Amino acid sequence: MHNQTSTILLVDDAKSNIDMVLNILGDQYDILVSRDGETALEIAAEEDIDLVLLDIMMPRMDGYQVCEALKADEEKAEIPVIFITAKTDENSIEKGFDVGGVDYVTKPFKDKELRARVKTHLQLRSLIKHLEYISSYDKMTGIYNRGEFFRQGEIRWKKGRSNLFAVMMDIDKFKTINDTYGHPTGDKVIKAVTSTVSSELGEGTIFGRVGGEEFTLLCNAETSEEVIALIEQIRLDVEKIRVESNDGQDIKCTISVGIAEANEYIESLDHLLKIADMALYDAKEGGRNRSIFREYPPA
Repeated sequence: MHNQTSTILLVDDAKSNIDMVLNILGDQYDILVSRDGETALEIAAEEDIDLVLLDIMMPRMDGYQVCEALKADEEKAEIPVIFITAKTDENSIEKGFDVGGVDYVTKPFKDKELRARVKTHLQLRSLIKHLEYISSYDKMTGIYNRGEFFRQGEIRWKKGRSNLFAVMMDIDKFKTINDTYGHPTGDKVIKAVTSTVSSELGEGTIFGRVGGEEFTLLCNAETSEEVIALIEQIRLDVEKIRVESNDGQDIKCTISVGIAEANEYIESLDHLLKIADMALYDAKEGGRNRSIFREYPPA
């Protein structure tokens, strides 16, 4: 992470403290300022904040309450909070850690200490984000890996199965592509297909690589016709892909797709995916390069 791109939210009701922090850090970071806790939470909700510098003693809503509110927000809970305080007693410091703070700096500020603590926690935050990314995303394609797809899928399933569709897709005759042109070319095909599929998907769609050339997605739609039309468009777009092999040959590829819709008869996400997988099997058995919607229970 480059310091230039880091945004710090400074929360302090004393102008003198604000001026001091701006003087020490203002040349390295983008600093947003709030004079009270309520406004700080509004700013945090609207902006992409990398770190919070938070005064403890403030009117109406103190720093502890602000920190607790941030930690209670699933989307903002990971933002590191450094308390800035004139309090040096153990109880105050301990309480700061108890409510979710990662560090504290005492007033009056020492330039080097404040810079060093801010830099350290921004670097840690950047490292954690990177580790989260590599543990959740498929390295080759940049879409969710198998574990993260199922984690996100279970969250979506628990929110409700109404208008929820599962789609299983498979690159046709992929083993032949690998055997004929080599794995580097096979990798190019996988990247081209996932890129084409991703470009067609609406916001909120969960798309993951669950096997070598197998992909699955979960999406919400008003009707099955809407999903079938989307998948058919994706299938036609994949058909247009041309990947150049290492020896200069143009390779075409196609996908087979199975689609299923959640309903009261389907007991779990795994059950829904199994039905979509059966539809995928039907598509392959039926000649490949086609999509099949499978009703459950069968009519």
